[in-house]
Amino acid sequence: MKKIAVFTSGGDAPGMNACIRAVVRGAAYHGVEVYGIVRGYNGMIKGDIIPLNSQSVSNIIQRGGTILKSARSKEFMTSEGRQKAYDQLKEKGIEGLVAIGGNGTFTGAEIFFNEYKIPTVGAPGTIDNDLYGTDYTIGFDTAVNTALDAIDKIRDTADSHDRVFFIEVMGRDSGYIAVQCGIAGGAEALLIPENLTPIDEVVTILNTGFAKQKSSSIVIVAEGDEEGNAQVVAKKIKEKMGNVIDIRVTTLGHIQRGGIPTAYDRILASRLGLGALEGLLRGEKNVMAGVINNQLVYTPFHDTITKKKPVSEDLIRMVEILST
Repeated sequence: MKKIAVFTSGGDAPGMNACIRAVVRGAAYHGVEVYGIVRGYNGMIKGDIIPLNSQSVSNIIQRGGTILKSARSKEFMTSEGRQKAYDQLKEKGIEGLVAIGGNGTFTGAEIFFNEYKIPTVGAPGTIDNDLYGTDYTIGFDTAVNTALDAIDKIRDTADSHDRVFFIEVMGRDSGYIAVQCGIAGGAEALLIPENLTPIDEVVTILNTGFAKQKSSSIVIVAEGDEEGNAQVVAKKIKEKMGNVIDIRVTTLGHIQRGGIPTAYDRILASRLGLGALEGLLRGEKNVMAGVINNQLVYTPFHDTITKKKPVSEDLIRMVEILST
């Protein structure tokens, strides 16, 4: 394999630039020509493909976001769109791809291979940490630390005013960010998609705290919780508890997706980027590079896409015990 391309797709995540850098520098080390596809599958369709070298990725390891930009592509979901993408890659002589992204990115790559036999190896780039086949995804650690910084500040004002704050963190289908923030932020209660926590149980937790003279509380809510987002949950609690508590709601939103990546995310992204590249050069295809128990592993896209990554019951239990 003499020519490969790298692209980022789906939601951005801190550390993606470090991953791009590792792919490009690794390709240079192995004597492989490397291109960058701008704006993911959209750029592949439009031929927005640029040559990269070691100098192209200088001074980007510390930057958030992605220098290759990202986009979701409805056109790539059509056979006509994928034909255009293949024609563009063929014109450039590109023989393989490194895809940095999540489930949607890998689903597209698997379909693309089945139709046109362009091999792809993925690197897991998503703050949600919801991909089966790796202990941690690129951007997760930074997102947790960003959210935790905000939670610490909110606790100060919650304590000053004797308030209960419902803080919503990202996690449409995954409670990983919420669980980590719940433990590290000393939350009194936690609501995540993977674990049913009825409203009455949250009311009991808060009332138990008040009985112990606890004047303020933090409740972390993953945006995809079955009871609803933080606004909805807070309204339900207010209806049950009335004026007993002073409630405020904060939605952290996209602040969690930006910012300077932590040292952990830079190292993880570098390891996964190089692992994805070298796997591709060895003949791996339709797999995602991941790290499990500190070992580099490759998981088929099919498993990454279809298998659910569970949240540790021990971590959920920790929140329950340590909040008492």
